[in-house]
Amino acid sequence: MSGTQSPLLKEVRPEKIASTRINQGPDVDERMLDSFARNPSNAESAGPSGSLPPRLPTFHASTLGTWHSVIAYEACVRLCLNAWARGLQEAPVFLENECALLRSSFSLQPVLLQSEEEILSKQASDITVDGVIPKPKKMIGKMKAEVRKVKMGVDLPTGCSFNSLKAPKVKLESARNHLKIVQSKFSSGWMALRRVPFAVHKPANGSFSHKSLAYVKAGTGYIKQVSGLLKVGVTTLRQNSSSYEPVQELYSCLLRLKSSPEEDAVRMQPGSGETHVFFPDGLGDDLIAEVQDSKGRTCGRVVAQVADVADDPSDKLRWWSIYHEPEHELVGKIQLYIIFSSCTDDNSNPRCGSVAETVAYDLLLEVAMKVQQFQERRLFLHGEWKWLLDEFASYYGVSDAYAKLRYLSYVIDVATPTADCLNLVYDLLYPVVMKGNAKSSLSHQENRILGEVQDEIGQVLALTFENYKSLDESFTSGIMEVFEPATGVAAPALEPAIKLYTLRHDILTPAAQNKLYKYFQAAAKKRSKRHLAETDEFVAVSNEGILLDNVALSTAYQKMKMLCFNIRNEVFTDIQIHNQHILPSFIDLPNLSAAIYSIDLCNRIREFLIACPPAGPSPPVTELVIATADLQKDLAGWNISNIKGGVDAKELFHLYIVVWIEDRRSALLESCKLDKVKWSGVRTQHATTPFVDDMYGRLREALSDFEVIICRWPVYTFVLENAVVDVEKAVIEALDKQYADVLSPLKENIMPMKFGQKFVQKLTKRPTPAYVVPEELGILLNSLKWMLDILRPKLDAQFKSWGSCISDNGTNQAVGDRLSEVTVMLRTKFRNYVQAVVEKLVENTRMQNATTLKKILQGSKESATEQNVGARMQSLKELLISTMDHLHSVFETHVFIAACRAFWDRMGQDVLSFLENRKENSSWYKGCRLAVSILDDTFASQLQQLLGNSLQEKDIEPPRSIMEVRSMLCKESHIQNENAFYY
Repeated sequence: MSGTQSPLLKEVRPEKIASTRINQGPDVDERMLDSFARNPSNAESAGPSGSLPPRLPTFHASTLGTWHSVIAYEACVRLCLNAWARGLQEAPVFLENECALLRSSFSLQPVLLQSEEEILSKQASDITVDGVIPKPKKMIGKMKAEVRKVKMGVDLPTGCSFNSLKAPKVKLESARNHLKIVQSKFSSGWMALRRVPFAVHKPANGSFSHKSLAYVKAGTGYIKQVSGLLKVGVTTLRQNSSSYEPVQELYSCLLRLKSSPEEDAVRMQPGSGETHVFFPDGLGDDLIAEVQDSKGRTCGRVVAQVADVADDPSDKLRWWSIYHEPEHELVGKIQLYIIFSSCTDDNSNPRCGSVAETVAYDLLLEVAMKVQQFQERRLFLHGEWKWLLDEFASYYGVSDAYAKLRYLSYVIDVATPTADCLNLVYDLLYPVVMKGNAKSSLSHQENRILGEVQDEIGQVLALTFENYKSLDESFTSGIMEVFEPATGVAAPALEPAIKLYTLRHDILTPAAQNKLYKYFQAAAKKRSKRHLAETDEFVAVSNEGILLDNVALSTAYQKMKMLCFNIRNEVFTDIQIHNQHILPSFIDLPNLSAAIYSIDLCNRIREFLIACPPAGPSPPVTELVIATADLQKDLAGWNISNIKGGVDAKELFHLYIVVWIEDRRSALLESCKLDKVKWSGVRTQHATTPFVDDMYGRLREALSDFEVIICRWPVYTFVLENAVVDVEKAVIEALDKQYADVLSPLKENIMPMKFGQKFVQKLTKRPTPAYVVPEELGILLNSLKWMLDILRPKLDAQFKSWGSCISDNGTNQAVGDRLSEVTVMLRTKFRNYVQAVVEKLVENTRMQNATTLKKILQGSKESATEQNVGARMQSLKELLISTMDHLHSVFETHVFIAACRAFWDRMGQDVLSFLENRKENSSWYKGCRLAVSILDDTFASQLQQLLGNSLQEKDIEPPRSIMEVRSMLCKESHIQNENAFYY
C-alpha cells in the first residue's frame, strides 16, 4: 500500500533541526561539536565519558496529536486480536488487562473511556487534603514547546528586559472594550474642542507665568527621559537577543504545566530539536521549565505564563529569565520556541481525518523505541515490540524498504563510529540499496528518506575514517576522549565502515577512490597537527631567537626528539593496519600518511632550529640528530617512497654541523695564542708542558662530541680532520713561541749555512761559555716526543676507524693524509732540535785540547798503548759522563736515549772523519781503535747506570758511525742495516 497512496493519505516528513547536521570540513573536532549532537564536548577533551546523558533520536510522529495515537492504538489492538486468533504467543502480552500496555505506551489513559471502577480508584488517590475532588481539565488549546538555548552566568545583559515585566492578569475582552471607550471619548472631545474658536491671551508684560514655564520644562524633560529609557531598553533587547552564544549543551530542562503533577515533567535537551505538546487548562496556567546541570542539580526555574504566549502567538521564539528560588536571583536566560494554537485552530486540521499506515507505523516505532529506551549505543529492538512492528508492517502493507529506512532514520540520528552501529546501518541499508538500484522500485517517500539518510551516513563515515586511529568502542561516542598514541590494531569499526562505503559508492571509479583517499589524508593531517601542537610554543613568531636557559633548551630538544618518535610510531602503526588488509588496495596507507607526517615534521624541525639554534653537538642536540636520522633510515627501510620536502636529516643539520666544527676550531686556535697559554714554566710528571695535554684533551673531547655526526655521515671526517690539523699546527707554533728564548741559541745549528758563512762566523766568533741544556728546552723536547709517541697516535687511530667507513668520496684524498703531514713535520722538528743540541754538546768538547777528540787521536800516534790512550781520553770521558748526567736530569727517558745516541753517533762521525783523511796510514788505527772502545764503553755503561732495567739492548748497540769506524779499522766490508740508527 505504501507504493501507491491515495491523496487522502498524508506523508509525514520528520522535522530536521539544523543542529543535527554535520558541517563538512577538514577538522573533525568541529564537526563533533555541531553534528549529530554526538558528543557536546570535544572528542579529545579530558572530560569523563559519562558527564552527559546519552543522546536520543528526534521523535517526530509523537507530536502529531491524540487522533493519530488513537488510530495507531486501534490498529495494534486489531492486529493483536488477529494474531491471538491465529494462536501466536506474542499477542496476549499486549491484550492483557484490557490492552493496558498499549494504552500506557501510547499515553491514551486520559483520552479513552474508562470504567467507573478505574475512575473512582483514580479519584480516590487524587483526593486533596480538604477532600475536594479535582475538576477535570478543560483544554483551551495546545502548546508545542522546544528548548533552543540556555545561557547561564552572571555576565548577563544590562538594561530593560520586557520579559521580566509581569503582565497583569486581566481579561482580554474587558481590556479591549475599555481601550475602545477611552479612544471614542478622546476623539469626540477633541472634535468638539476644534470647533471652539479662541485666541491666546498674552500677559501684559509679554511673558507667561513662571509656574507655567516650569510645567512646560518639567513635561519636556520627563518625555525626554522616558524616550531615552525606552530607546536604551529596546536597543539592549535587540543586542541581547543576538548576542547569546550557541548552547554548550551542558544543561537539561524539565518542562511541565503548573496544573500538572511533577511526575509528568518532560526532560528535554537544549538544542536537540526535541519537542513536546502541552495542554494547558486555561490562560491562567503556567509552563514551568526547571534547568538542571549535568549532575542533576537545579540551577533555576522559568515560569512562562500561558496568557503571555497566547497574547502574541506569532512571537514563537523568546528569551525567558531564569531565577533561583527562594532568593529570586537572576541566574541566566533560556530560549524557548513555543507554538500555541487554540482549540478553534484545530478545526483546520480535522481530528477525524485519514491516517496513513506509514504514519501509524512511525508512531508505533517511536512508542517501541521509548519503551525499550532506544538511545545512543542501544540501537536494537527486541522481544514482543519487535514482533509487533514486524506484524504491523506485514498486516497493514508497510513495505519492508520503508520499515528499514524509517528505522534507519532513527538509528542515524544517534549514530556513532562504532562497529555495532555501522553493521546495523549496513544491514538495514543493503536490501534497500539492492532494491533501489532502479529508482522506480521505491516510492517517492522511500526515495526521500533514502536521500536523507544517505547524507547522514556519509557524514558518519567521514567521522569514522578521519578518526580511524582514535576509535574506541569503550567510549559512548565511539571516539577516545583523550589523545593517545596509536596501537597499530585496526579499530573494529573500520571494516564495517569500508563495507558500508563500498555499498554506497562504486569503488572502482576515480571519484569514489579520491574521496576515500582524502578522508585518510585528513586523518593524518589531524594527528600530525595534534603531535605538532606539543612544540608550538617553541616556534611561535614572537619566540624567534628567544634565549632559553640550559634546562629549558634541553626540555625543548627532548620534546622535539619525542616528536620524531611519535611520528615514527604513527607511520609504523599505519604499516601494521595496512598489513591487516582491511582497506582497499588503492589505499596505500603507509605512503599516504608518511608523506604528510614527514613533510610536517621536516618543516617543524627547520622552524625549531631557527627559533632555538643549537650552539653545538651537546647531548640533547645529538639525540635529536640521531632521532631524525633514525626516522629517515626507518622510512627507507619500510620501502616508503621518496618524499619531496620530507625529512632529510643531513640537509636539516648540514649548515649547523659545519658551523659547529668551525666554532670549535676557532675556539681551540684562540687558546693557542701566546697570551692565552697559562702553562709557561710548568711541567707535568712526564716532564712535559701541561699545555700540550690540555689541547689534545680538548681535541679528543671534540672528536667524541662529533662522533655521533661522523658515524651517521662519515663525509664530515674530512672537515673535522682539517680543523684538527690546523689546531695541531697552532699548538706546535705556540710551543716555538713560548720557548723561543731557549731555542734561539740553537738556530745557528738548525739552519744550514754555506761553507763561507761558517768560516767567517768562526773567525768573528768570540769565546763563549760551555753550553748547558736548559730545563725549559727539556720540557719542549719532552713535549714534542710526548705528542709523537702518545697523544697523536690516538687521534690517528680514531680517524682511521672513521675512514674505513668511507668507500669512495670522489676525490684522491684519503682520511689521515693531512694528519700524516703533521706527523712528518713534528718528527723533523724534533730531530732538528736534538741534532742542534748535540752540535752544541760537541762544541763543548772542542773548547779544550784535552777534551777535543781529534787532538787526542793525533797525540796517540806515537804512544798508542791502552794506558796512554786511556789517560788522554780521561778528560773527555769525564766530560761525557757529566753531560749525560745533566741530560738525564732534563730529558724524559726516550728523549734522553735519543739525545745520547745522537751524541754517541756524532762522536763516531769525528773518528770516522779522522780516519778517512788517513786511509793509507795504518799507524793511526791502533790509537783510534782504543779511543772508539773507550767511547763505546763510556756511553753504554753510563746509559746502563742511569736507566737500569728500563734500558733495552737496542739502546746500547753502537750507532751507525761507530759501526763504520769498526769496519774501517778491521779492513773488512760490513754492511749495516739502515735500522741500526734511530732516536
